[in-house]
Amino acid sequence: MEPKLRLALSRAEEVARELADPGLAKDPTRRSALGREHARLAPIVRLGGQYLKAQRELAEARELAASDDAELAALAAVDQAGLEAELARIGPELEELLIPRDPLEDRNAIVEIRAGTGGDEAALFAADLLRMYTRFAERHGLKVEPVSTSEADLGGIREAIVAVKGADAYGLFRRESGVHRVQRVPATEAQGRIHTSAATVAVLPEAEEVDVKIEPNDLRIDVYRSSGPGGQSVNTTDSAVRITHLPTNIVVSQQDQKSQLQNKIKAMEVLRARLLDKMISEQEAARSRDRKAMVGTGDRSMKIRTYNFPQSRVTDHRINLSVHNLGEVLDGWLDDLVKALRLASREEASAA
Repeated sequence: MEPKLRLALSRAEEVARELADPGLAKDPTRRSALGREHARLAPIVRLGGQYLKAQRELAEARELAASDDAELAALAAVDQAGLEAELARIGPELEELLIPRDPLEDRNAIVEIRAGTGGDEAALFAADLLRMYTRFAERHGLKVEPVSTSEADLGGIREAIVAVKGADAYGLFRRESGVHRVQRVPATEAQGRIHTSAATVAVLPEAEEVDVKIEPNDLRIDVYRSSGPGGQSVNTTDSAVRITHLPTNIVVSQQDQKSQLQNKIKAMEVLRARLLDKMISEQEAARSRDRKAMVGTGDRSMKIRTYNFPQSRVTDHRINLSVHNLGEVLDGWLDDLVKALRLASREEASAA
């Protein structure tokens, strides 16, 4: 582990020097990438410093414990035991941090939630998922910015797209992609029967212009009047924007912002993310067409998780993990599930 640690500490020093360079202000893309890398290396620097210091002190304690001075040797033996315990505590956590990570994990994330089968109940469940992810993000100090929302009856949503911004946003959310299933008695059910509904979640890494090159000639941009609830600009000006990427036929519509320009900027942000996600998915498929484990890829065509209300149980089917605190999970306490998925993904990557 030590060679990896010293390499990471050396890289952290290089990143700090580059960030201090005044000329970096002219390259916002590079500055953003270095900022994310600096945030990722910060816990390694903190824990690595503690680990190396404890190792030095342990070597000194062992030397003193072999002293002919019985009193000094006894004190050193106590210090030795404490330092060995500290290294045993820090070591596994540090080793996990040193496992190579996908650089995309430090990116911001685009999270898309859509109601699936189940009518109004599916739309209500989609709203529950949006609330769950918003609270989870806030607990991790991340900022959630609405991109677009299509509301349904009874307080549900047909579709919601949000941008989650901050350190490790995509890393925390990426394995949420897939079909989420809920089993519960809907509020509209008079006879108390349990219904099964579903919603789909797609998590995309925020794309930068250097990731995906979009030619202006590949775009068809249509403008139209906004519809639905809103301010004075709704139904009075052609502020809504629909962008079609002709080579892939990916369509992004945006009408939540007040001006046509704001809607176009938001739509392009989502389009870049979807194109990057498509590129990553195609590369992943080419590398491992026969792979069945989807923890690392977040394949959204499969049922990944079930939320069972009668038993207060949440089951992640990819790693066969169940927790029995459904209320807390829906309140944004996803850490146990996310950590287990991350660990399974890294173990799978190490074994590959």
